[in-house]
Amino acid sequence: MGSERMEMRKRQMSVQQESVAGGTAPTQQDQQGQGNRGSNACCFCWCCCCSCSCLTVRNEDRENRNRRASYDVKGEGTGEIEDSPKPTVEEVRSWGQSFDKLMRCPAGRSAFRQFLRTEFSEENMLFWLACEEFSKETNKTIIEEKARLIYEDYISILSPKEVSLDSRVREVINRNMLEPTSHTFDDAQLQIYTLMQRDSYPRFMNSPVYKNLLKSLSEQSPES
Repeated sequence: MGSERMEMRKRQMSVQQESVAGGTAPTQQDQQGQGNRGSNACCFCWCCCCSCSCLTVRNEDRENRNRRASYDVKGEGTGEIEDSPKPTVEEVRSWGQSFDKLMRCPAGRSAFRQFLRTEFSEENMLFWLACEEFSKETNKTIIEEKARLIYEDYISILSPKEVSLDSRVREVINRNMLEPTSHTFDDAQLQIYTLMQRDSYPRFMNSPVYKNLLKSLSEQSPES
């Protein structure tokens, strides 16, 4: 009986040792596999992060260039009414004589733009001002760049600031954009000018924007 018990103990100890030895090897392999996967993951993440960072920098540079160029195109259009010289009461009264006199006066354009903002049609004035600056450009490279920006800002149907143009004028612009010149947007500028003259100008003359400005200047005038 004693020898049988000893034999059974030996067998149990042998089984336990085999079990422990068998479990250790896979664990080490698993750890090695996990280590390899972790190393690859880190490498992959690093590459992705590096790539994303490079793309982000390039996109930011492109956006910054577009913003600077867009600011140059808009010129006066970025200013507010306070930035213009204060008009005299005579000038404000002359605005009622014709739309041309209103548009020739910097303060008049600013006041009119403030009114257009209340009607959600400020893009008409911004487009007209951009075209005025664009028509004075002589450098071919700058003309091509500004023509693209004006098209993207005011002509493209995807732009939130798209101006209302008929199909004929749009076709002319699309042809002109193949080889832009300082006259690329002449027809469109005239059409928007006419639209503002016929549609917005009469309402501006009857608006609080104009009447309050005229009243304020009249009260300050020594003649009143």
